[in-house]
This record gives sequence, structure tokens and C-alpha cells, in this order.
Amino acid sequence: MVHEWALAEAIVEHVLKNRENNILEKIVLRIGLLQTIDLDILKFALEELFKLNNISVEKIEFIEEDISLKCRKCSYEWRIDINNLDEYIRESIHFIPETIYSFFKCPNCSSRDYDLKTGRGIYVEEIRWRKRS
Repeated sequence: MVHEWALAEAIVEHVLKNRENNILEKIVLRIGLLQTIDLDILKFALEELFKLNNISVEKIEFIEEDISLKCRKCSYEWRIDINNLDEYIRESIHFIPETIYSFFKCPNCSSRDYDLKTGRGIYVEEIRWRKRS
């Protein structure tokens, strides 16, 4: 829960810098699945922090971004389904996302030299404030 709360604090800080009024109609967040974030905890933390900052939030939306990789050696592209991974691997990746390179290699050429194309990070896709009437 500490991890999600810290992320929520950073998101709320970003929203406050772009504040237009006290009614946030919608915020959309893109969450890379490699982050292994508990979305219920993150949503709860966001709601509480927005309340503390006197911001009413009507909708919090999450877009989960799949993990995709591309081999630098042979250019092969593939995806990883984090839900099908062993618990030890999931936990390792959760705490240190860079450990992905020790658990996986290119299915085509066995190289461990690949790029993480999608699935890492948290991005604010949209902030929509209710227009003042």
C-alpha cells in the first residue's frame, strides 16, 4: 500500500499544478502492468488525497498497458502476461522492474538484450475539469 500511496501523492501533486477549479470531472491514468499496481488501493489513495486538497473527483479511470518487448539483436517482438507468471517472478518485478531482464530472454534468438516497449510507468492521459457555469 505504501507504493500505491506514494504514486497517488505524485499524481495529485501533478493535478494540483494544473488545477482549474475544485471539480475534477475525470482523470485517466495509463498504468503499465510491469508496475504491478493494486488499482483498488491506488484509487482509494487518490480519492483520499483529492479530498484532503478540497477537490471533488467524479471519475477515476485506469487504462492498463500490456508488457511488450523488442529484441535488439533480431527485432523480434513479444508480450508477457504478468498474470501467468510465478509469484516469485511477479514479486521480484514488482519491487525491482529491471529484474525482468534476468527472468526473460528473446523467444526467437535467446538474447537478453531487448527493449521494454510498453508496460512500464504511470502516465496521466487526461485531466478534465468541470467547466464553471
